[in-house]
Amino acid sequence: MHGERAVIPAARKADAAKALERFTDGYNTAYRKSDPAAAAGVETGALLAMEEPRVKAQRVNSPDGNPGFPPLELTDARYTIPKQAGWPKFFVADTASNRNDFRWLLVFTRSRAADPWKVSYLSILSEDEVPAFRTDEDGWAEPVAAGSPAGPALAPGRLSSAYTDYLQTGRGGVFADGPATSGQRATRKKLLKTPQFWTDYRDQPAKPPQYAPVALRTEDGGALAFFAAHHAEQRTMAAGSRVGEVKDPTAKALMQGKPERALILSRISESAARIPPRGPVDVLNRLEGVTAARGK
Repeated sequence: MHGERAVIPAARKADAAKALERFTDGYNTAYRKSDPAAAAGVETGALLAMEEPRVKAQRVNSPDGNPGFPPLELTDARYTIPKQAGWPKFFVADTASNRNDFRWLLVFTRSRAADPWKVSYLSILSEDEVPAFRTDEDGWAEPVAAGSPAGPALAPGRLSSAYTDYLQTGRGGVFADGPATSGQRATRKKLLKTPQFWTDYRDQPAKPPQYAPVALRTEDGGALAFFAAHHAEQRTMAAGSRVGEVKDPTAKALMQGKPERALILSRISESAARIPPRGPVDVLNRLEGVTAARGK
């Protein structure tokens, strides 16, 4: 059998369950011990880019770790495993957590058989937002290729660039209104220019292979896709004003320079989006984290 051509399940369900257990253990170790290496051992891609700075910031603020960190518990796992050819491979674990009443969807990926499974995306959805995935008679799901020329209305590989274009211009009609789309633009508009400061925003697509999007076919012929994007924000103070205290603990710990007249923040976002066969894309969940901070 040629592993690069054979269409086979990305993982066995028993291995998927072990991967989820390994992730949970590594996540809890990272935050209990303020250990970025523990995070890097179980995370990759967009999730690692977002979580690693948080753990590094925690180490700055709590060098001895956080023994009282409440362990994350992920239960009631439902695994959606596609049949795929070649590498990388991925699967999705849909779980309950002890953090809230929502479903946590974790995308596990690896680039070769010798690598451990790591989580590249995390999205938090309500039970009603989790779609029904298309599966074959054996229960295996169908992946949607990044190009997907004959697939949903928008190919998964175009999501990041379409999203960053939308945030910059508001044009295109690609995305449905919601907190991650029109809500983001409305919030930015309020901060573009105030008596105390003005804000410049820059958005860039997050590109493969580090930030490869993944998607699964849904029963309606559309897809649920996971993608990332880069964002930068510069807040410049008006004459006579100062930045003041930086309250975000991650930004504060990562700060380079002294924020007096300006504060520059780099962020990464990861999102889950429902791509219908027709009509606008609905961004169901968006998580964002600071990756760098600079003052001047």
